[in-house]
Amino acid sequence: MKKALITGITGQDGSYLSELLLSKGYEVHGIIRRSSSFNTGRINHIFDKIRLHYGDLSDASSISRLLEKIEPDEVYNLGAQSHVKVSFDVPEYTTDIDATGTCRLLDAVIDTRIKTRFYQASSSEMFGKVQEIPQRETTPFYPRSPYACAKLYSHWLTINYRESYGIFACSGILFNHESPRRGQTFVTRKITHGLAEILAGKADKIYLGNLDAKRDWGFAGDYVEAMWLMLQQDQPDDYVIATGETYSVKDFLEEAFGYVGLDWKKYVEISEKYFRPAEVDLLIGDASKAKKKLGWEPKVKFKELVRMMVDADRGAS
Repeated sequence: MKKALITGITGQDGSYLSELLLSKGYEVHGIIRRSSSFNTGRINHIFDKIRLHYGDLSDASSISRLLEKIEPDEVYNLGAQSHVKVSFDVPEYTTDIDATGTCRLLDAVIDTRIKTRFYQASSSEMFGKVQEIPQRETTPFYPRSPYACAKLYSHWLTINYRESYGIFACSGILFNHESPRRGQTFVTRKITHGLAEILAGKADKIYLGNLDAKRDWGFAGDYVEAMWLMLQQDQPDDYVIATGETYSVKDFLEEAFGYVGLDWKKYVEISEKYFRPAEVDLLIGDASKAKKKLGWEPKVKFKELVRMMVDADRGAS
């Protein structure tokens, strides 16, 4: 039986990845941070099937101990301070977890000498002020936030450790991926949850920032399959994972509100506090390498994704 260790197991991607790995017969281990509240809502339905360990990407000794204890066949580094806007507010913390945290984890893999395959969660935000449309593995990076800068450090460090130490290490440059499990501070879930609150009579407005930002939005459940596929290859490599379609925040609003017969313009207000100091205007990925080498393609399209999220939030209201 293969063993996998996931950082960020309580997050959106961690929960979907855990389900996928369990379905493939893995023994799944996850690192969780000590907190006064038990933040395991996304994995409660599989709680008895996975093994959780206290640790933190800011604590090198806990990481090394867990690697030596578990000896995982695969390590998925999904743990991060993952909110772009928040990274401007807490840049030092974001850097410590999203950049130095990866360094601690990769160093622990080298120091413990365990034979494992390593996945790094890179981000389309690294492309930032895009230098090429669409963005592919060879597109130059131009990060526009502390989050993106930290992710870029981790991306290059993963490549460096692969080339320096010969370890099996991959980076997945994932474009925006959403689901009913997306955190409510992210714009897509903010819209669908806010819409459900409006329909239930619990709210009358949603406050948003830049409605013109365009993103390549896919389904998180599809994207974790690409992570797994990367670690099953003969040779480690880096891959863009995307749908190849781009939609604005305004498009997302129109699809979500139109689905329930409402005019979004009556319910949405723009708030300056949700604008970033430096904006990323357009992201659209070219995942043709992943299709060719991994046999991966997204299954869920934009309209289906939006409606899935609206239905889930309406059901929960």
